[in-house]
Amino acid sequence: MNLPASDRAPAARTWVGLGIALGVAAAGLALRLALAPILAERTVFLFFVPAVVLASAYAGLWTGVFATVLGVAGGAYATSRTGALDLGDVVSAAIFGVVCASIVTGGEWFQRARREALSVNRDLAEREARLQSLIDTAPDALIVIDEAGVMQSFSKAAERLFGWPAAEAIGRNVSILMPEPDRSAHDGYLGRYYSTGERRIIGVERVVTGQRRSGETFPMELAVGEVRTARGRMFTGFVRDLSERQAAEARVQALQSELVHISRVTAMGEMASALAHELNQPLTAINNYLKGSTRMLARPAPDLQRLVEALSKAGEQALRAGEVIRRLREFVARGETERRIESLRSIVEEASALALVGAAEKAISVSFSYDPAVDQVLADRVQIQQVVLNLIRNAVDAMGENCRRELAVKIAPGDEGMALLSVADTGPGVSPDIADALFTPFVTTKAEGMGVGLSISRTIVESHGGRIWAEPTPGGGATFRFSLRTIDIGETAHG
Repeated sequence: MNLPASDRAPAARTWVGLGIALGVAAAGLALRLALAPILAERTVFLFFVPAVVLASAYAGLWTGVFATVLGVAGGAYATSRTGALDLGDVVSAAIFGVVCASIVTGGEWFQRARREALSVNRDLAEREARLQSLIDTAPDALIVIDEAGVMQSFSKAAERLFGWPAAEAIGRNVSILMPEPDRSAHDGYLGRYYSTGERRIIGVERVVTGQRRSGETFPMELAVGEVRTARGRMFTGFVRDLSERQAAEARVQALQSELVHISRVTAMGEMASALAHELNQPLTAINNYLKGSTRMLARPAPDLQRLVEALSKAGEQALRAGEVIRRLREFVARGETERRIESLRSIVEEASALALVGAAEKAISVSFSYDPAVDQVLADRVQIQQVVLNLIRNAVDAMGENCRRELAVKIAPGDEGMALLSVADTGPGVSPDIADALFTPFVTTKAEGMGVGLSISRTIVESHGGRIWAEPTPGGGATFRFSLRTIDIGETAHG
């Protein structure tokens, strides 16, 4: 009969245990017989205890019982060689049996504990193998760090995403996967969390910027979980690369922008037609009144009263034309937007993650600098993100033909409670010919641009109580800056 592997191992162990019992008992009997002239009838059964101990420890109950039986038989045989068995020999055999029963019980308990431990270890190994298989096949990168920020686990997806082999990544600080300034500040983030207990990332999905081993930065979605173990806190991070998704979104947005461009042109044509129709009558009337006035002035004796009436009516028609323009401006003007207290850094991070899609292919080096003292602003999040997105995309486009491509985004304190955000590039800079009209509608240096982006940005910034301007970048290029009023949370809470 062929037994399963799980059954063959215990059976084989039993046979080996029986062999151990037989061999060690035979050795004990031989030694006792050899020492018979010295020991006479003393310590007969002591020589068979090792056989019981070894057999029961190796294979458990039945091999221990077998060794005990061999010991009793061997002891009786050794005693009979020195004389007839008496009551003392029977008592000695009984005591030997009781002692051996305790040894056998302990051996069986040990074997059961060993088998349970093997079973538990086998289950744990199987679970670990299944878990590792899931981790290795998961499309999202998984990284586990300890309290000090040192990486303890680095999945296959993480290797592909960041370019670090697990063997090199494990044991190093997770900050190597971040660009500046997060790389230098990461340990400080952990320390602040330990001291305050305030969760800013844990349990919340957010879009951040990662850095590959090659130095390339890319947008990623990060979710962090925390677990407490006997060794301390462990943090598990799930990372999803947003490059392809945002590239697709960028393509969709480009298509939408083209459609918006067409709709704008159409709307402008309709608006121009409507404006021409609305203005045609008052302008024609003004022209007729002025021509009539000219003819009256050409007469030898002009009728001054009629001349005054004609000029007055011409003025009324001019006011009518101005009213048409005013109504048109009110129609296209936007009302007040909903503004809230927002994190300027968060606004910049989300906008830049989308604006920098494709920057890696252009070999553009991007750096971010955030002053922790400047963060909270009162703003319409979407509008300010549109301004940041517009400025960064303009900078990326401006550096298309340059050998040196460096983009720097910085948040710093401004004057009189203002936050100052700057976007600096190393492109050709702003031409002096259009510098003064840079924020004027329909002024652009792009072949396919409409020249409304900077104009809209200025409108948004000024409606927030700030201002926007451009200046040369030291070493070549252009730097666009705009200011926003900061909010003191403490004052707001007590105000």
